[in-house]
Amino acid sequence: MHAESPQYVPGVCNIGKAEIRQRRILGLIGLATTVLGGLALILTGVEQCWRLLLFFPATLAATGYLQAAWHFCAKFGFGGVFNFGPNVGQTDTVEQAEFRRQDRKTALQIVGLSILAGAVVAGVAYVLPWGR
Repeated sequence: MHAESPQYVPGVCNIGKAEIRQRRILGLIGLATTVLGGLALILTGVEQCWRLLLFFPATLAATGYLQAAWHFCAKFGFGGVFNFGPNVGQTDTVEQAEFRRQDRKTALQIVGLSILAGAVVAGVAYVLPWGR
C-alpha cells in the first residue's frame, strides 16, 4: 500500500527495514499457527465451535502482514514513537500532537482490519463442513 520510505511520515510510515522484517515474521508465525491449528482441529474432529479459536492466530497473521505491507507499527502508532534504525525496538518520540493523532488513526485501521480478517477466517472455518 505504501511505497518504501526511508523516513518517518505521519500516519503513513513509522518503521524501517529491521522492524518490517519483524512484522513479516509475526505474520508468518500467525499464518502457520492458523493453518496448523485449523488442520489439527479438523483432523481431531473436535466440536465445530472450537474452530472459532482460529480468530486469534489469524488476527495475529493479519496484524503482522498489514504492518509489514504498510511499513507502519500499530503499537508504535498508539505509543507516539517510530524506528528506522537497525535495532528492533529502539524508538524515537513523535513530538507533534497532530502527527501522533495521524499515527493513532492508522494504528486503529490496522487493528480494525486485522480483527476483521481474524473474524472472517474463524467464521469460514466454523461454517465449513470439514470433519463432520
